[in-house]
Amino acid sequence: MDYEQAGELKIGQVGIANLRIRTLDVERLTEEMRSRVQRAPNMFGRAAVVIDFGGLSQTPDPVTAQALLDGLRAAGVLPVALAYGTSETDRLAQALGLPLLAKFRASYEKAEGGVEPVAAAAPKREPAPAAAEPARTSRPGISAAGAAAATSVGLIQSAPVRSGQQIYADNRDLTVLTTVGAGAEVIADGSVHIYGPLRGRALAGAQGNTKARIFCREFHAELVAIAGHYKVLEDIPKELRGKAVQIWLENEQIKIAALD
Repeated sequence: MDYEQAGELKIGQVGIANLRIRTLDVERLTEEMRSRVQRAPNMFGRAAVVIDFGGLSQTPDPVTAQALLDGLRAAGVLPVALAYGTSETDRLAQALGLPLLAKFRASYEKAEGGVEPVAAAAPKREPAPAAAEPARTSRPGISAAGAAAATSVGLIQSAPVRSGQQIYADNRDLTVLTTVGAGAEVIADGSVHIYGPLRGRALAGAQGNTKARIFCREFHAELVAIAGHYKVLEDIPKELRGKAVQIWLENEQIKIAALD
């Protein structure tokens, strides 16, 4: 008798975008998402998206919610779940045939509750080379501890980060000693320091640390993000491309400046 399973099921964690609905205007939401996909197709094209109705005073009816799902799919993303909020959200998810994911709602409640994360460590001027830790291809979910602070021990990546590769520094800073190639992604709960060209994507403060920063010696990034706020290459002044820059978050806006 064959006891080997045809499919092995494991419970993992993946990075999924969360769309917080603040104004239930299907046409406007669809156009906003279409614009995001057009500006950064490598980031948002066919991206999995969780829909969060927690920002509304009233849960939408199934017809309106279905219209939104259809609009978002037409815009180029793939709604895969609803963020858990109330029993009404649960009933809506059942009517739409979608699962509920609870962690996203918790992250917003934490951020809007005024939790102030500890500032990430200052950039290391001369990091000592060390063997790279294995790349992680998935991103853990939001946690209160991760948003509160990043530990002082950073992850050092000494090998180039190549297209399709993802490096994630869990609850700490990430230092890349060489290149981040186009199509590659580097992520840290703390700050990101890149001592070579950045041609791919860099995301700092991945679990909500708004004090995290990105430092780069040669800036050609496809996308940069801090605590969920992002800019794509088309939004970045041409005079900063190829320069050494620092990137930070100020009043919920990404700021980029050349380093002296």
